[in-house]
Amino acid sequence: EVRARINEDPWLSRLLYIGLLTLATCTGIPFTIILILAGGFAFGVVQGTLYSSIGLTLGSLILFLASRYAFGAGSKHPPAIAEKLHHGFERHPVVYTLFLRLVPAAPFGLLTVALAWLRCPLWLFLGATWFGGTVMLIFETSVGAGLGHALSHGQSLSLDLFFDPGVMGPLGALALLSLVPLWVERIRAKRHAAAEAAAEKSHS
Repeated sequence: EVRARINEDPWLSRLLYIGLLTLATCTGIPFTIILILAGGFAFGVVQGTLYSSIGLTLGSLILFLASRYAFGAGSKHPPAIAEKLHHGFERHPVVYTLFLRLVPAAPFGLLTVALAWLRCPLWLFLGATWFGGTVMLIFETSVGAGLGHALSHGQSLSLDLFFDPGVMGPLGALALLSLVPLWVERIRAKRHAAAEAAAEKSHS
């Protein structure tokens, strides 16, 4: 029924969806993930990912430029997360920005504000946001599309839906991605401990 209504006015429905996601992203409304799931449910994986990528990139760009204007030349006190990201960004800006966009280390909008304070180049911000955001959107949109597929085949709206293979696969991939920051932190901690131990030996 939802897809039938969308097909009645396809361009308007798609523009409305992109506009809503752009608004949610640039204002930080905490319903972005629900809209992305709905996009997968309504438009399928390919179209849902495409339209969500446009809305997410546009909304992030608006938030980035507004934050950059508000921070001015960087004289204002930075957000707490920007202080944590400062050293990694200064050492490897391109790789670090791509990592932040590919891995859900923090809320998308919060990272956008932090990158604005760090004076991330616009080309790098747009490229990393589009690429990293699209990769994440493939999995998130697949969850919504999987829910839509299961419901269209007669499954009832219950917790059993999440055990459908079309839903469990993308959810599992997102869960693994969310663990990457923990693995990176452990590797950094081991390297730091090894460096301190080596320094102590050299002084002794």
